[in-house]
Amino acid sequence: MASRQQLERILKIDELIRAGKYPNPRQLAQEFGVQERTIYLDRQFMVDRLGAPIAYDRRRGGWYYTDPNWALPTVFVTEGELLAFLLSVEVAKRYLGTPFEKPLLSAVEKIRRSLKGQVEVNLAELQAVSFLTSPSSVAVNERLLFDLQRAIVENRKVKINYFTASRGSWQERVVEPYHLFNLRGDWYLVAFDHFRQDMRVFHTGRIDRWQVLSEVFVRDPHFSVQEWMKQAFIAERGEGPVEVVVRFDAYQARYIRERRWHPTQKIEELPDGGLILHFTTGGLEEVKRWVMSYGSHAEVLAPESLRQAVKEELKRTLDLYEGKKGEENF
Repeated sequence: MASRQQLERILKIDELIRAGKYPNPRQLAQEFGVQERTIYLDRQFMVDRLGAPIAYDRRRGGWYYTDPNWALPTVFVTEGELLAFLLSVEVAKRYLGTPFEKPLLSAVEKIRRSLKGQVEVNLAELQAVSFLTSPSSVAVNERLLFDLQRAIVENRKVKINYFTASRGSWQERVVEPYHLFNLRGDWYLVAFDHFRQDMRVFHTGRIDRWQVLSEVFVRDPHFSVQEWMKQAFIAERGEGPVEVVVRFDAYQARYIRERRWHPTQKIEELPDGGLILHFTTGGLEEVKRWVMSYGSHAEVLAPESLRQAVKEELKRTLDLYEGKKGEENF
């Protein structure tokens, strides 16, 4: 367990340094809930065992790489093993008994050999824990995930035949893949879309044909997936971000307080036990569906366009249940 935690910290340290965040031991210790000495040992491991060119910038107050082209050593020898690790041991638990099982176990063994300490994986003990996906998750071709991961690593363009659900049509696109992420059991691809000339999120379950092209692309060094996705709500990013304000009654507020719904959120407590949730996003269609799932316990206060959209949707729903829509058809 200790070695796996060390691996997670090392990957996070590497991510923050590459993003130009200049992490320091105090910040990292607070984030991981460990002592600063532990973070210094992680740094020493990266320098001595992995050859990381880490230095301290006094002006920025944190670490950076003296050689920005340095990369973590390759631990995995096949694309299947790499993907299995990206799923993480916990998420990959659901793939035991599937084609992912063998690459997963092989990847865990390589991690064990590369780090200090001992790691034991007892499959029988893992049966005590389960991770359930949504029953509505869309099945994805395993080969597609392998190929997209390879294209991301090799900076290769990909031609896809994609179904746009909002228009109900298929279209061939050429994309530059940047990142894969899993949300509630579904896989999404963040990629630059040549058709739209902009970054887009693609549901991999809507790709029926694809081809990794020989043509390579140059990644935008200033593009951060994390920063870009801050504008999204769940998996929908939409257009320009706007402030969303939603009031929850005292009953629903108990559950809203438990979670962090958006990176920009702010909670305003109300005297009656309710609360007002503020956040900034462009994914208003997703917000509309989310708010409506709480029924009478939630009310959109802003923006006005979203408030009206919810109001109109509720009116159409009421008409449906009162039979008005059916009567119009006779």
